[in-house]
Amino acid sequence: MKKMYAKEFEIDERLVYMLLENQCPHWADLPLKSVISNGTENALFRLGSEYVVRLPRTDPGESIHNECEWLPKISPFLKIPISVPLFKGKPDWSYPWPWTVSKWHLGYNPNFERKREHDLLAKDLARFLNALHGIKLANGPLSKRGIPLKERDMPTRAAINELQGEIDITSITALWEQLSNVPSWSKDPVWVHGDFLPDNILAQSFRLSAVIDFSMMGMGDPACDLIIAWSLLSPHSRKIFKDNLENIDEDTWERGRGWALSIALIMLSYYRNRSYSLTFLAKRMIAHVLDNVVELYIPPKRKKSKLFLFFERLFKK
Repeated sequence: MKKMYAKEFEIDERLVYMLLENQCPHWADLPLKSVISNGTENALFRLGSEYVVRLPRTDPGESIHNECEWLPKISPFLKIPISVPLFKGKPDWSYPWPWTVSKWHLGYNPNFERKREHDLLAKDLARFLNALHGIKLANGPLSKRGIPLKERDMPTRAAINELQGEIDITSITALWEQLSNVPSWSKDPVWVHGDFLPDNILAQSFRLSAVIDFSMMGMGDPACDLIIAWSLLSPHSRKIFKDNLENIDEDTWERGRGWALSIALIMLSYYRNRSYSLTFLAKRMIAHVLDNVVELYIPPKRKKSKLFLFFERLFKK
């Protein structure tokens, strides 16, 4: 996999086997296979048929500690399975950070909706968030995305400036100003997933089967979890999702739209020359957030003709 970060740690099967042998030898004889994922922050390896090993590629901070402490407490409140760590690995001479082994959940990452295939999934997603946001467990950590949307202003505007010539700067800046000035969450903070995107959702037969990767979990404004509405659902299923949400007022919905716009812009500015799949996701999210008010302008890549390539090589000599 192409490196996404400058200080990314090299992770391969040999390293994972070494960690397993040293820290949990009862799993070391199980077959190990790298998992292809659109995620950029963790390396995943399927361990046997029942488990998955997850190792951060960059410093995870307190996220693994938080997952190991809080997910076992949160899980009983939820009807949908989540990625509760079964084992917390320690850093050692070969690998600098904690890592985890969790249960392997069956399912696939759903694609952008095309023909109203996500009507039931939209209800499942809303019900999952209703349960998560309704959990009464005090003194949890603050989610990195549970903060007021206004605090995203500087990085969002920086991303907009980097995308000059690739998007409609005027319209998107105006929309960001509108959404970032929506009144902030004034109620008690609630538990949030923090990165509720299609890659962290598993489905089977168009129904929600599991939710994974809680690295940005914590407490805060539930608006950040509404990004799934613009990263997965069509306008039809988005309405179903919204109608089935509880305790989400219009301001929170609009802040969720603002979160989707901010995340997509920053994602596009960073990954547009690094990851095709994340670039595609970001472009689709922006287009959905705009609600077809304006067209997202991204110049098409033109295939170079054989004659053009011939003269290009000629003049480079």
